[in-house]
Amino acid sequence: MQKNFESLMSRSSMRWDTQTRYKMLLEITNAVVTRTNREELFQALSKELRKHFPFDRMAINLYDSKSQSISYFATAEGVQPGGSLTRQSRPLADASIARMVVQSRQPTIIDDLRRYSDLSSVGAMVKAGLTATMAFPMLVRNRVLGSIHFSFRSAPEHITELTEVLTDVSRQVAIAVDNMRAYTELARLNRSLERQKDFLLQSSQEYKQDDFFYASAAMADIMKTIEQSADTDATVLITGETGTGKDYLARCIHNLSSRRSHLFVKTNCPALASSLFESELFGHAKGAFTGANDKRVGRFELAHGGTIFLDEIAELPISLQAKLLHILQDNQFERVGDSRPVPIDCRVIAATNKDLQESIRAGTFRKDLFYRLNIVSIHVPPLRERRDDIPLLMTKLTQIQARSMNRAEPAYSHAALERLCGYPWPGNVRELKNLVKRMVILRAGDRISAADVEKILESALPQGQIVSEEVASLRKSERQHIIKALAKTRGVLGGKQGAARLLALPRSTLQYRIRKLHIQPEDYLKSLN
Repeated sequence: MQKNFESLMSRSSMRWDTQTRYKMLLEITNAVVTRTNREELFQALSKELRKHFPFDRMAINLYDSKSQSISYFATAEGVQPGGSLTRQSRPLADASIARMVVQSRQPTIIDDLRRYSDLSSVGAMVKAGLTATMAFPMLVRNRVLGSIHFSFRSAPEHITELTEVLTDVSRQVAIAVDNMRAYTELARLNRSLERQKDFLLQSSQEYKQDDFFYASAAMADIMKTIEQSADTDATVLITGETGTGKDYLARCIHNLSSRRSHLFVKTNCPALASSLFESELFGHAKGAFTGANDKRVGRFELAHGGTIFLDEIAELPISLQAKLLHILQDNQFERVGDSRPVPIDCRVIAATNKDLQESIRAGTFRKDLFYRLNIVSIHVPPLRERRDDIPLLMTKLTQIQARSMNRAEPAYSHAALERLCGYPWPGNVRELKNLVKRMVILRAGDRISAADVEKILESALPQGQIVSEEVASLRKSERQHIIKALAKTRGVLGGKQGAARLLALPRSTLQYRIRKLHIQPEDYLKSLN
């Protein structure tokens, strides 16, 4: 069946002498060996082969021995039986030409397709006007990469010799395809390593365990909780105001755990583009959407064996909260555009400056996810509630900053430290660190008095107490203004009669401000009663 040449032997006179064969193989090798793109390699191969013999269809299948499936290497050229085809993998059919080639590792030559209508896809080929086909295995290092197929409207001449020539061609193509796949995989691994390096650099730059100082009982209790839970896989929920050091504590948990030799992957939820949120977290398959030219490893997969830190978890869209819950329950996820589950082993630490109970009541955060995350709960009090830490933080951080800038340390008087302890620190530890930098830059080697502190605090406009109070007043005024508009429009945002038009704001901006100012329906509906 496979090598039925009798009807064609009369047309099998020599066409390619040895020198011509070598020249053709050299030209094919030169055309495809440097190609790193599938379509380019396929088109270059087709162009070279057409110089030497005609065919009506050419296709290359890639074979996956693990899943027993095949996929098109590139868009098949020429006649398309059954319409256009994609690169999506498909099971290797039991009665198919591809299976015969893969299993036998020998060429399969059929000079009259009508006699083999029981084979998969042959009916569609005949219907498309094809009468003969030649299929060859692609072998590299005793491994089957796939098969290359040539089909014809009429059986080719010199078929015996053509079989020998195309057997040699298939070996060269197999090497080129294997090299291209190795290059593609190496490029993917390099991109993955670059991302890992970025996370490692970020961690090393932002976290130094020696920079962590505390004297208060509240922080001592927190450190005790961290030490007790660090070496477990329990999920941790860290709450507290902005600037209290939640991400620092998350890194501390990771570095004290058995996962410390693996990646700590920080993910700032609000910073991710909403359109690519899912792809960034879970990765995507090649071709999953426009622009997905290659498989992408998501942050969860990067954190395999280590820890993923989801900062500002309250900003995670409700649709992705369900997927996160699935990961916590089943320890697996699916990439965008791929239905195959990916097993994952990573610890999840989440943080937020929001009241999640309030978010649950507002319907913006899932209650079941909250319970899954809140196995170990750590609340970091604001700096104004742990004033015992302030003198130690000021002196130690000043020493560190002065060394890094190669400057003399400023010294703080007792009155200066008392004034700093009395300051409310709306920006918490982050604000304190910025103030220390200003002290080292502007007052290196000086003795800092309470009056000096007062001047520096007043000059720190973005986070000074006066400005903080003014901003709070402005926010309150803006909130009341929006509530009045919503009450007037009975909660309607868009349209000619909506609150957005009344306030001369884009609807999306108004929606953002409503979320930011925590405006709930009851805030404006009660004024209608």
